[in-house]
Amino acid sequence: MSEIRDPRPRRRRLLRVVVGLLVLLSVIGYFAVQRASVGGGAPFCVASADASGGDGESEKYEMSPEQAANAATIAAVGVAKGLPDRAVTIALATAMQESALRNLDHGDRDSLGLFQQRPSMGWGTPEQITDPVYSAGIFYDHLVDVPGYSRLPLTVAAQKVQRSGFPQAYAKHEPDATVLTAAFSGGGRLDCGGPAPTQPGDPEKVREGLVRIFGKDGMHTFGPQGGQGGQAGRNGGGGRAVEEPEITMVEKREAGEAATRRSRAMAHWAVANSREMGIARVSYDLRGWVAGKDRGRWQDKGDAGAKSGDGDPYGAAPGEVRIFMAR
Repeated sequence: MSEIRDPRPRRRRLLRVVVGLLVLLSVIGYFAVQRASVGGGAPFCVASADASGGDGESEKYEMSPEQAANAATIAAVGVAKGLPDRAVTIALATAMQESALRNLDHGDRDSLGLFQQRPSMGWGTPEQITDPVYSAGIFYDHLVDVPGYSRLPLTVAAQKVQRSGFPQAYAKHEPDATVLTAAFSGGGRLDCGGPAPTQPGDPEKVREGLVRIFGKDGMHTFGPQGGQGGQAGRNGGGGRAVEEPEITMVEKREAGEAATRRSRAMAHWAVANSREMGIARVSYDLRGWVAGKDRGRWQDKGDAGAKSGDGDPYGAAPGEVRIFMAR
């Protein structure tokens, strides 16, 4: 006679599985809503290969603010050196493979930093190598010494600099690195969402960061009343003081594609570093980005959502970058 088993344990297990799935779906839904809401959710950044944000998944690359800040620095250093987009793509793909765009304090043997450079191999001191501006700069210096690097396959160009034990690993990052390059120095964009800064920003820290990369030419810092050429002057001389206590402004002096690349790289560097440096909003060439608003997306000047009590805060003059600090 066969044994009759009680079906209740199986039902209880099934019920637990269903409840667990419902809880998991609820958590996923909660974070999706938080992320889509204005100013809510965990911070994140999305690079897009076109200025509208891109509709295809292959045209986007998502990352943390830390990764975005490091990627922005790598790209900005390349732009400041006047190097082509191909050099920026090679550098970004290399750092994506070596460190996942994180400034590591460890690695194989004595490897450190974004590019896992080794002090024992003459790349610099540990302090230098873990400085993203230095590490990106010395990578580019070695890259441009490679004859015809811009015409070589990415894996070959990167390997001639890195001497990696796994040179083919760089290839898988080329599509995403191309998107990042477009966002920082080409016709794309970087959107960064999440809460607005809760601590006041330091305009001198931002200015020092930009000067280290781009030099002093065309950079000015103004106080909360606008100062000469500041917000008050731009509002006709009698305009209201800006909400933020300080303004760091970068003006483009020269014309041409090189200047456009520099301005775009500066603007997106500021957005990528906004969380760490307390940057409240960035305006660039008739477009604007505000921390904690519009789901972290850039808005065109005059958009319905781009309004505040000070009028339209989105969009600087053509060829100009303006960076406003949180108070």
